[in-house]
Amino acid sequence: ARCDLSRKMAAKKKAVEEKPGPWALGRFSTALKIGIVGMPNVGKSTLYNALTKCAIPAENFPFCTIDPNTTRVNVPDERFDWLVAQNNPKSVVQAYMEVVDIAGLVKGAADGEGLGNAFLSHIKSVDGIVHVMRAFDDPEVVHVESRVDPVGDIEIITEELRIKDLEFMENKLAAMNKDRTRANSTPLGKKEWEAEVSTIEKIIAWLKEGKEVRNGMDIWSAKDIDKLNEYMLLTAKPVMYLINLSEADYKRKKNKYLARINEWVQAHGGGPMIPFSGALEQKLQELGEEEAAAYCEREAVISALPKIIKSGYALVHLICFFTAGPDEVRAWTIRKGYKAPQAAGTIHTDFEQGFICAEVMAFDVLKELGTEAEVKKAGKYRQEGKGYTMIDGDVVFFKFNVTTKSKK
Repeated sequence: ARCDLSRKMAAKKKAVEEKPGPWALGRFSTALKIGIVGMPNVGKSTLYNALTKCAIPAENFPFCTIDPNTTRVNVPDERFDWLVAQNNPKSVVQAYMEVVDIAGLVKGAADGEGLGNAFLSHIKSVDGIVHVMRAFDDPEVVHVESRVDPVGDIEIITEELRIKDLEFMENKLAAMNKDRTRANSTPLGKKEWEAEVSTIEKIIAWLKEGKEVRNGMDIWSAKDIDKLNEYMLLTAKPVMYLINLSEADYKRKKNKYLARINEWVQAHGGGPMIPFSGALEQKLQELGEEEAAAYCEREAVISALPKIIKSGYALVHLICFFTAGPDEVRAWTIRKGYKAPQAAGTIHTDFEQGFICAEVMAFDVLKELGTEAEVKKAGKYRQEGKGYTMIDGDVVFFKFNVTTKSKK
């Protein structure tokens, strides 16, 4: 489903144009992926391997080929667990997230150095970027730049992505200028051509200032965003930062690099920062479940994987709604901004085409009151129409009616 922001805003002629948030950038789809990115030997593969141990078995996805560097992990959700406990259903289906391990990047990737071209094509296919940064010293793990400097690493990666975006947009402008005569042959064509060229020049100017597209939400108009969502630029993708610490630093929650990393992140648009220890995660995966739990209790540590998975899910602006009953409790993944009919369509296209209404309970209200009957009794069981924007955690029952067209 495509979100055409410029059309939506044009309908509000008298209203002041609203400024959409970062959620407006990117594909409006439920099949979104995050990519793990980093320099070689920063702990990227260690993290991916730990996540792979949490993966959903491939047999749960019949007729679907999953690439060797891609895994699907269940998204931990206490709300889902509560609904399962309350309903004791015959089957349960959790929300999941797709994670892609992207080949290590080196300086000069934009010019094809190392696995540069493969790296950049793979990163183009994901919807959110998880930067893994090395913040541990270990002479046995050699860094490609022969030093440990997490801020230097992230600067190399963001600069390579920006350079590639700039190259893409300059090529796009050249193609537009080449097509100028044909495009300007009609008044409408000329208007559309001029508008797109204006957007392209605006983006090029922003990139030349050394800035990432995602940090320009204050200047992008709705029409700019519609075009940005066509171009799918690398620096438009949301980012989060995982800082790989030694187990000792992770335990004591201190590290000599953290202050500099935080300073850099805040100066470049902010974003979630999650410290983790690749060494600890690897150790926990090698232990049995009971041994791992005992180790965590003894050492007063917890795995960062659940937080990483949940943060990655939120990073690409995914939310979920629930359907719950004695037969099944299921979490349905949707994109933030979906209307009720679109959400219904994730269950079945008939639900969207014949949408009548959505009967909605807020999860927090349901949990507080205990049962659907009590929610109804309290007057908090709502009926919402086609214009309703779904909220994360909605517990929903859709009413729909699809009539068969009569034959002539």
